[in-house]
Amino acid sequence: MTIASITLYRQWQPFRDGTYTCSGGRSAEGFDSTIVEIASQDGSKGYGEMAPLGSFYDPAFAEGARAAMRELTPRLIGEDATGIEALNRRMDLLLKGHPYAKAAIDMALWDLAGKQRGLSLAAMAGGAEGSAIPLYRSLAQESPDAMAARARKYIAEGYHRLQVKVGLDVNDDIARLEAVRAAVPSSTVLFCDANGSWGTAETRRFLQATRGLDYTLEQPCASYEENLAIRPACDRPLVLDETIDGADALLRAIADGLVDGITIKLARVGGLTKAKLIRDIAIARNLKITIEDTGGAQIDTAAYCGLLLSTPEALRQHTVDFHNWVTVANGKADFIIVDGSVTPPKGVGLGVDVDPATFGEPIFRS
Repeated sequence: MTIASITLYRQWQPFRDGTYTCSGGRSAEGFDSTIVEIASQDGSKGYGEMAPLGSFYDPAFAEGARAAMRELTPRLIGEDATGIEALNRRMDLLLKGHPYAKAAIDMALWDLAGKQRGLSLAAMAGGAEGSAIPLYRSLAQESPDAMAARARKYIAEGYHRLQVKVGLDVNDDIARLEAVRAAVPSSTVLFCDANGSWGTAETRRFLQATRGLDYTLEQPCASYEENLAIRPACDRPLVLDETIDGADALLRAIADGLVDGITIKLARVGGLTKAKLIRDIAIARNLKITIEDTGGAQIDTAAYCGLLLSTPEALRQHTVDFHNWVTVANGKADFIIVDGSVTPPKGVGLGVDVDPATFGEPIFRS
């Protein structure tokens, strides 16, 4: 299981539903994905993927990730691929920060290890509980009527959980939530996600105006301190996403009684290894857990679904089927989506059959 080569590919993944808009008018047309192939000396191969949502969502961007991977990967050749935690420590030693650039490498190591051991990712990460994971669908920012129409569309497609993107003018955001709530069945679970775009004043106004509506509030303010300040006014579950970028951040939030749940994104925290550590801390404190990523297709979706499937069912919130957001595929995988839930692939490793020939020529090989 010595690492013999690491190859990088690029894949552009256009969005099926067109432009995706976040707070502040920031938008993207698709995911710019980097796919990592790690080959061992016996010919086995593992695959990982990292795809940021543009260059505005996280402190990450596609070309930055590829530049960092070119820096890292030659220095991993000859290392023992089975020592995944040791390799994570080595990557952190060789390149300070830039967790998003390490995420796909770490993911490929887990895929390779699963194939070698004949185990699924869920089995390696603690053991699967059940077989299906609830899905949500995100409503990008549009007019209230347009978001209500899109909500009805997603409900008709079988989704039971929706994420309403807010974070612009508070009055408009209130109208967005009211329109969506009125357009969908009362049993539909709603999350309101501001992606950290409000200050404390805007958050308090939104909470006051929507007190009669049933929803979970997600990442209203950007800074830890701002979210802590509005916690006493938040009379509903509070979930943090962007703020939870590592184990230390979660431990602080637990100590301060700040969160009811967390959203873990693989690229943000540095891959499956570090996501599992954060997940396990959250499990120990009975927090609700979402595991997903910043973007991607079959490879990435299989990775975060596998980790979430090994999370206790009672603590699983939901995840997202990114492979259905885009118009291209990067592998064959037997995802089964029924009644708003997804069953991840059952194969070994990530369970995705990847044909690198479909990506064209590699952009880099170590």
